[in-house]
Amino acid sequence: MTAIPHENVLRWLAGIGRRIATSLGKRPNIALESLILLVSAYFVAVTNTAFWKALSATGVLEGSRGLALVPSLAVAIMGFHAAVLAAFLNRWIAKPALTILMVLTAAVAFFADSYGVHMDQSMIRNMLKTDASEAAELFTPGLLGYVFLFGIIPTIAIWRTRLIVVPWRRAAFRRIIFIMSMLALTLTAVLANFNDLSPLMRNHKALRYLIAPGNYIISTAREIERQRRPKKNALHVVAPDAAQVAHAPGSKPHLLVIVVGETVRAKNWGLSGYARQTTPQLASLDVINFQDVTACGSNTEVSVPCMFSPFGRRSYDQDRITSSESLLHVLERAGVRTLWRDNQTGCKGVCDGLAFESYREPRKDDHCDSQACRDAVMLDGLHDAIDDNRGDVVVVLHQLGNHGPSYFKRYADQFRRFVPDCRSADLGSCSRQEIINAYDNAVLSTDDFLAQTIRMLAEDTSHDTAMIYISDHGESLGEANVYLHGLPYAIAPDTQIKVPLTAWLSEGMVESNGIDVSCVKARSRKPASHDNLFHSVLGLMQIQTSAYERGQDLFADCQRPPSTVRAGIAPSAKQRLAD
Repeated sequence: MTAIPHENVLRWLAGIGRRIATSLGKRPNIALESLILLVSAYFVAVTNTAFWKALSATGVLEGSRGLALVPSLAVAIMGFHAAVLAAFLNRWIAKPALTILMVLTAAVAFFADSYGVHMDQSMIRNMLKTDASEAAELFTPGLLGYVFLFGIIPTIAIWRTRLIVVPWRRAAFRRIIFIMSMLALTLTAVLANFNDLSPLMRNHKALRYLIAPGNYIISTAREIERQRRPKKNALHVVAPDAAQVAHAPGSKPHLLVIVVGETVRAKNWGLSGYARQTTPQLASLDVINFQDVTACGSNTEVSVPCMFSPFGRRSYDQDRITSSESLLHVLERAGVRTLWRDNQTGCKGVCDGLAFESYREPRKDDHCDSQACRDAVMLDGLHDAIDDNRGDVVVVLHQLGNHGPSYFKRYADQFRRFVPDCRSADLGSCSRQEIINAYDNAVLSTDDFLAQTIRMLAEDTSHDTAMIYISDHGESLGEANVYLHGLPYAIAPDTQIKVPLTAWLSEGMVESNGIDVSCVKARSRKPASHDNLFHSVLGLMQIQTSAYERGQDLFADCQRPPSTVRAGIAPSAKQRLAD
C-alpha cells in the first residue's frame, strides 16, 4: 500500500476545515413553516424526556403494540404543536417568540427531568404567586447549564437562519395548507392507535402535564382566564350566625396559636414513628400527635385556603373557597380577635381585611440574614401583643418551614445534626441521603420553633392557651425519582399529601372545654385531614354556628359540657379593644 505523503494529509485536512468553516458561515434559507416543524420536532425529541420516561413507567410500552404508541404519540405531539405555532407566528415575530419558547421550555424540562414537576394549573398558580426570594433559590447552576445547552444554543441556530419571504397571499395560502396538514397528521396518528391511546390518557391524565411546551402554555392560559373572571366586591359570608358562648365564671380568655407548617411530611415526623427522632423537644412535652392526616392539596396555594374553609377537600371548589370568608372572618364576627404573622408569601386570602404582619423581608434580627428570616422571628414581641388584649385571641404563624430546595437555609448550625447535609439549592449536586439529611435538620428546627411556642403559651398567666400545628403539604425526597411537591392531587404520592398534625392544650384550656385528653390521644390514631381544622377551632374557641359540624371536630367526642358554662354572648372584638 502506497503511503500518503505527510504534506498531502495536511492539505487534505485543511481543505475539510475550510469547507466546514464555509458551511458554518452560511445562513441557510428556510421557510417559516419548515422552521416551525423543526422546532416542534426538537421539542418532542429533546425537551420531553420526562414525558417519555413517565410513559415508559406506566408499562404501556411493553410488547409490539406498546412500542407502536411511541411513533404515534411523537407524530401527534409534533403535529399539534406545529399547528398551534403556525396559527400564531409570522415572520416578524417568529424568532423572538421562538426564543422565549425555547428558553422557557428548557427551564420547564429541567424541573420535569430533575424533580418530576408537572405543569398543571395549580403549579402555574404557585409560580405566579412566588416571590423574588423563593424564585432566586431556583436559579441554580444546574438550571442555568440546562437552559444554555437546550435553550440558548438551539436559539442561536434559529437566529442563524434566513426566513424566506413570499407574497402575503401565497404565504397565507401556504400557512392554511400547513396548519390543515398538521392537524390531519395529528388526527391520523391518534386514530392509528386510538384503542391504546384513549385508555392511556384516561387512566394517566397527569401525563399531559409533562408534554412541553403545551403543558405550561395551556395551563397558563387557563389560570389567566380564571384570574380575569369578575370578582365579587365582597366575600361570600360564611356562618353569619356565629356567636361565642361566654366562658365559665372565673375562667380566663382563650388564646389559640395555629402554626401553619410548610412542606413537612408525616413520613419524616419523629412523633409519627420516623426512624430518626426529628422532634425530640416535642416528644418531651405533653402533646397530642395525630398519626394519619391528609392534606387538602399538594401545594400551599391550594392547601392554606382549603384548611381554613368550611368546604374543605370533601366538596373541593377552588372558586367557592377563594370567594368566601375563612375561619378567621368567622372568628372575628363572633368576637375573637385574630392576627396572622407570616414568614411566607402571604395568607392566600385567608386573612383578607384582617390583622396581618409580614416577616418575609429581612430585618435586623438575630433570626435573619440578608435573604430571609427563620421562623423564630415571628415569636418576637408576640407575648406582649397578646397580653395587651384581654379577650379571646387566635394567632396564626405561617412558617417558611422546610421550603425547598434550599433546605439548608432553614436551620441554624445548632440543628445541623444529620450530616453530611446538602448545602446547595441544586439538588442534583447532592446525593439523596445528603438531601434527606438537610431536610431532617430543617424538621429539627421546626421542632424547636414549636417547643418555643408551647413554652411561651405555658408561661401565659392571662389566658387559657393551646397550640395546633399542621403542615400545608408534604414533600418528595427522591422516591420514584420525584423531588419537591405540587404533583396533581390525583397522582400525588403520600409523601406530598400526608402531613403532621400536633396539638398542645394547657390545663386551663382542657378544663374550660371539658376535654378528656386521654380520649383525644386515642382519637389521634384514627384518620384526620385538613377538613377538621375549621370545626376543631370553632369548638375550642366555643363558637356556636350552624356551619359547625361536630363530627369534624377532633375534640368534640372527647368533651363533656362543662357544668359551669353559662349561656351568653361574648363582647365583640371591637368592644374589647375599646375597653
